[in-house]
Amino acid sequence: MLDTTAYVPRLRTHYREVVRPAMKEEFGYKNDMQIPRLDKIVLNMGVGEAVSDSKKIKAAADDLTKIAGQKVVITKARNSIAGFKVREEMPLGVKVTLRKDRMYDFLDRLITIALPRVRDFRGVKGTAFDGRGNYAMGLKEHIVFPEIEYDKIDQMWGMDIVMATTAKTDAEAKALLKLFNMPFAS
Repeated sequence: MLDTTAYVPRLRTHYREVVRPAMKEEFGYKNDMQIPRLDKIVLNMGVGEAVSDSKKIKAAADDLTKIAGQKVVITKARNSIAGFKVREEMPLGVKVTLRKDRMYDFLDRLITIALPRVRDFRGVKGTAFDGRGNYAMGLKEHIVFPEIEYDKIDQMWGMDIVMATTAKTDAEAKALLKLFNMPFAS
């Protein structure tokens, strides 16, 4: 027998019931497939300290795995840079791409839990769009996520968060994220 009580993220339901009709009305889309949607969220942590201590990359990977709920990829240096003591193929960061349900779960936790926990938070920059409907932001401390136990971390890392949408313009992407309750600074 099939389980009919399958888990659907809160923001996915919100997108279907609230965001899509509002976007269709605001921008006058003729076809439902024209309505922009969230495509993926990419999380990235650069760990420059990994040059001197190789254990740092493992700690960063563990933390990002807890935050994302999915296994991360370790990024490696493409070229050697003597001034920075970096050799080719040396691990320097971790990244993960979230799609579908995990993406909506992460966005929900980011907007409702993590961003309000940022010190002196006044909203995210509303100008950090790339011209093609994608939004990028950074966090100075990864400890704002509830999955990270403050007592057990040895170091705080910053992280980049990129939200890729199917929107054609920045105005459409901003309207989409606003409807997801993204706290833009005015």
